[in-house]
Amino acid sequence: MKHFNHYLFRIAILNLRHSLTRTVGLVFFTAILSFVLFGGSILMISLQKGLRTMKDRMGADVMIVPLENTNDMEAILLKGEPSCFYFKKTLESKVKAIDGVELCSSQFFLTSLDAECCDARVQLIGFDPATDFSIQPWIAKVYEKKLENGAVIIGNDIRVENGKSVKLYGTEYEVAAKLDATGTGLDQAVYATTDTIKLMYAAAYEKGQRFLEEADPDGSISAILIRVKEGTDVKKLIKNIRKELGAVQVVESQSMIRGTADQIKQMATFLFLFGGLLLVISIVTICLVHNLTSNERKKEFSVLRTLGVTRKGLAGILLREAAVIGAMGGAAGIAVSSLVVFPFHVYIGDRLSMPYLLPDVPIIFLVGLMTFLATLLTGTLSAGMTAYKISRSEVYLTMREGE
Repeated sequence: MKHFNHYLFRIAILNLRHSLTRTVGLVFFTAILSFVLFGGSILMISLQKGLRTMKDRMGADVMIVPLENTNDMEAILLKGEPSCFYFKKTLESKVKAIDGVELCSSQFFLTSLDAECCDARVQLIGFDPATDFSIQPWIAKVYEKKLENGAVIIGNDIRVENGKSVKLYGTEYEVAAKLDATGTGLDQAVYATTDTIKLMYAAAYEKGQRFLEEADPDGSISAILIRVKEGTDVKKLIKNIRKELGAVQVVESQSMIRGTADQIKQMATFLFLFGGLLLVISIVTICLVHNLTSNERKKEFSVLRTLGVTRKGLAGILLREAAVIGAMGGAAGIAVSSLVVFPFHVYIGDRLSMPYLLPDVPIIFLVGLMTFLATLLTGTLSAGMTAYKISRSEVYLTMREGE
């Protein structure tokens, strides 16, 4: 039996070699299906993982920024586009006094000079260690010591030549640690305490860098982060903050996340519909190709039947041909998709302007395996009807039809 199966497989391979144009065409079509299924699946899983990480990483329930800089703040968080904007630091004490505010901390933003420490300008974020509740929990996962004056923490996408220091405004700063990836623009930021930010600001001023008039770390801040007390009506709190502070923009973190989640949902719906349509088209096309070519191969089938190949064996040859095509196309599509998805994942995340974080290796392997099996079954099942039809035909009738 084993020898017989090997014999049928050998015949299937020879048939594929003999009809090379048809084989290449079917493999190419199957590879496209595999490419879309694997790439689309990795894309959606990465976006969903990035969204979950973003929810965890935000830390704050509410953020306060200058009235005209809401889009700049979203660009920093989602795209990693450097920006700096300021309002008076005295607003922080007013926020702390508002009922419903559990924790409150401010941040101060700077931007590096072009092509100084990295390939492009990066966002510099200064935080107050005494009040911060958003950044330090993530720093603690990779750096357990106290962050010393003159040291910085870098985002996961920041690349430094020696791995030990980064040059900002002509001064070297020790890199204490690198944060885990989040799939957001925060991966392209450099974090420092307010004392270190003051050193950077002074160095920038000496270099002739001017950010905004009357803006300095002693009297200005860029954003206020708030953690709301449990049971507090967030909408009412936001209304009270606007009433107390006046012309500022109050952003609810959940609304920003909700907007991003809606975008991901729309993209998932599109990919699902496109993938389903492509799957149906693939099955129909492969069925038609096998049906058309089977009419041209009737004489070949008759000869095989005359030589002793059973009807079941004849169907087995067709199914083996389809399985080989499905396997080759599936593997090729996954390979090409991998060359696009993995080396350029940072670029893809930037272009999508959404949190994008690649899944873990076991998940990637599982998606690849399921994609391979899906394309393999698609090809095999598509050829099943033709194989059944051929297996039911009689030798004499098939011979006459093939003349």
